[in-house]
Amino acid sequence: MRFGVTGHRALPPVVAGHAADHWRRVLPAGGGLHGVSSLADGADQLFAACVLAAGGTLEAVLPCADYACSLPEDDSRARFHDLLRASATVVTMPYAEPSEQAFLAAGQALVDRCDHLFAVWDGLPARGLGGTADVVAYARARGRPVTVLWIDGVIRD
Repeated sequence: MRFGVTGHRALPPVVAGHAADHWRRVLPAGGGLHGVSSLADGADQLFAACVLAAGGTLEAVLPCADYACSLPEDDSRARFHDLLRASATVVTMPYAEPSEQAFLAAGQALVDRCDHLFAVWDGLPARGLGGTADVVAYARARGRPVTVLWIDGVIRD
């Protein structure tokens, strides 16, 4: 089973905890687990870490060649590089630098590579092309099951 993730980059701590708890309960342990993530800060990195902790394999789908430069220069960039090194497979979209088109292409490629999508999503429209809402809409249009992980009443920044 191949699980993918999409979600917000800035997660309220209670939502991050809720998502991580859910993944610890439902993801199969060991070699049968394959996770697909773009490794962005927030939901993507949290999911990737859960996949690896469960003994699964990780596939990274990157929006562009210079994706790391779009991440904050804090621990998230270092986590990105650690998770990238831990990935069994890395697929990079044919864009030189980050853009909304690159993010959309990566989100669609991620959906095409998974059997089930987790969305750490507040249910609101995307703030830019290729955002979480766009990836969820694409997954649903492709007939992929989508599990939305959010807590009612929690507002993101």
